[in-house]
Amino acid sequence: MPFSVFKLDPQLLKALRELGFVRPTPIQADAIPPALEGRDVLACAATGSGKTIAFLLPIVQATLGKPRGVTRTLVLTPTRELAAQIAQSLTEITIHTPITGAPVFGGVGMGPQEHAFRSGVDVMIATPGRLLDHLRHPYAKLDKIEHLVLDEADRMLDMGFLPDIRRIMKYLPAKRQTLFFSATMPGPIKDLTREWLRNPAMINQERTAAPAVGITQAIYPVAQELKSALFLRLLQGDVMKEALVFTRTKHRANRLFEFLVKNGVSAERIHGNRSQPQRTAALDGFKKGKFRILVATDIAARGIDIEALGHVVNFDVPLVPEDYIHRVGRTARAELTGDAFTFVAPEEEGDLRRIEAAVGKRLPRVTLPDFDYKARPQGQLEVPLKDRIAAIRARKAEERARAKVNAERKVANAARAQSAHPRRRGR
Repeated sequence: MPFSVFKLDPQLLKALRELGFVRPTPIQADAIPPALEGRDVLACAATGSGKTIAFLLPIVQATLGKPRGVTRTLVLTPTRELAAQIAQSLTEITIHTPITGAPVFGGVGMGPQEHAFRSGVDVMIATPGRLLDHLRHPYAKLDKIEHLVLDEADRMLDMGFLPDIRRIMKYLPAKRQTLFFSATMPGPIKDLTREWLRNPAMINQERTAAPAVGITQAIYPVAQELKSALFLRLLQGDVMKEALVFTRTKHRANRLFEFLVKNGVSAERIHGNRSQPQRTAALDGFKKGKFRILVATDIAARGIDIEALGHVVNFDVPLVPEDYIHRVGRTARAELTGDAFTFVAPEEEGDLRRIEAAVGKRLPRVTLPDFDYKARPQGQLEVPLKDRIAAIRARKAEERARAKVNAERKVANAARAQSAHPRRRGR
């Protein structure tokens, strides 16, 4: 069916046509009608299924024709990248309307965001922490909110945002439309819906632990210290043209990035220690083909929307099945196809078994016939934690010793200066 069946404003339909959106995805077809009716919605939708448009269209439709200068919609999301992505989608579908929006997240100046509050943009897309920073000031008002969206609700719960969200709720009117969108629906999320939603439309909850249909999944058993070499061999063999690669830690992301660049692979990385301009530049460069590989931690798993991304690589096995689903969901988006490769060291087999139990099948194992799985590694990707702690302690001890020597030297110099220039006795 076409989008026109929803009886949307002609300017919205025009923008959808220009974007190439011919017909709604399943989650859009299910979620848009009750949302247009003003009902609360609880939707469990696979990553890449089109849920952003599913909640933006009804909200924009309800806002058109109302006076400007009042913020009527708040969208809460866990990461800066996802907030920026949603803001971009809002700009695209409202291009022919007067609707305004603004992202509010950390890592950038608060000045433009303060202006967004004061001018009353129609839709505010925020991460919880930065939003609370603004709410400490009198200019930040959310008392006119009519629509609240919690996007990636499960991820916000995983990342410890629940206390922040509860604080934000105190600034919102009790009477509002609330929309929960999540890729999975664990028990705590269902508990929150009973607290915050009123008789919600329940959508697609059976899709709680299934990657998108178009994803081809494969497991590559390999020793931990040979993962970098195996990945390089896959790249050299033209198995993958480009890839989004997930590591367990920021340190491993940095080391893998350095390894790839050293071996002539164009790459960038994105994680929590990178500034917002650096993260934006890395993502933009990857989207435009400047970088063949983007190395990321899970902070990016919910905030990267790349059209026709062919490969996702789990360099490290995710600790929980839900993270696996979100990671591999970066490919095969919007009913396209893609490959998800997972490198599994012997010590990660337990995590893999939990993932296979969640997806309901044993994933195929793959070995490269021309790769030496018994090769001697050229170096460790990650310095063991105990060695890093020992190095930090040694460095701090050296700094303390140096500071003590400098202090003693200053005392000695002062004493010498005093003896060389004794005070004159008064006459």
